[in-house]
Amino acid sequence: MTTTATTVVEHTDRGPLSTDELAARIARDIPPGSYVNLGIGQPTRIAEHLPSDAGIVLHTENGMLGMGPAAVGDEVDPDLTNAGKVPVTELPGAAYFHHADSFAMMRGGHLDVCVLGAFQVSHHGDLANWHTGDPDAIPAVGGAMDLAVGARRVLVMMKLFTRDGAPKLVPACTYPLTGAGCVSVVYTDYGVFEIGPEGLRVRETYGITMAELGERLGVDLIG
Repeated sequence: MTTTATTVVEHTDRGPLSTDELAARIARDIPPGSYVNLGIGQPTRIAEHLPSDAGIVLHTENGMLGMGPAAVGDEVDPDLTNAGKVPVTELPGAAYFHHADSFAMMRGGHLDVCVLGAFQVSHHGDLANWHTGDPDAIPAVGGAMDLAVGARRVLVMMKLFTRDGAPKLVPACTYPLTGAGCVSVVYTDYGVFEIGPEGLRVRETYGITMAELGERLGVDLIG
């Protein structure tokens, strides 16, 4: 494993990003006017940080365009949920449609961005997020494969390390793949990584230096 001379922005005056801080960081990179799908779990938190005047339209695979932030209190409608069954709000102009139409949007290249969680991402941009291969694990692919190949830009939101300290950004995925070479950017609590033809470029670090990342990750890094 090697690293190049770094030009990365190192935020070493603080610790790693919290989930909400990471969601806000990703929200800042979503272009105004984009059609976006937020995957089940942590990525749904991004909806709380999108500017109301950015014209970003959220899509959910269970059949809705124009999804708003999570619903709270009197806003909760049990018939209005995202794909993870979390109550959400609707924005003016929201539309509803059949599940099959929703998947046609995903597969047909009509989404500008999707943000997915992951068990592993390889430095080539391969994504594994539906099954760990553990005999006791319950596979849960949902629409991830459709999003991975259908969205114009695939972003990943995940913790950089497992609870045991093993990297989730790896030379090659050891879990079953969701998609090959599909990921553009990986956003983690310790850093932001851009995947391109030249390799894995580190854009920012949080609570860790480039050199420390190089010691903990088994992949080549470009600063």
